[in-house]
Amino acid sequence: MNITLSIDEQTVKRAREKLQAVGKSVNEEIREHLQQVAGGGDDEIEKAIEFLVQTSGQGKPDADWKWSREDAYEERLKWPRK
Repeated sequence: MNITLSIDEQTVKRAREKLQAVGKSVNEEIREHLQQVAGGGDDEIEKAIEFLVQTSGQGKPDADWKWSREDAYEERLKWPRK
């Protein structure tokens, strides 16, 4: 899909210069950003799979490892709460 954006000329010029230094185009950067905003990218899928493997019992670090109360409530114990 093609879209048209209204962006200040100087902003695009500075962005293009910075992105060229890392081997990217403005188009690539905007595409990646929109994919991140939309979610569901390959990175997120890989992270979710890794989490499921680690917590499913197949990825336990030790055979005698068990959940502790602190592990189960780790996020609730952080202060300040989000």
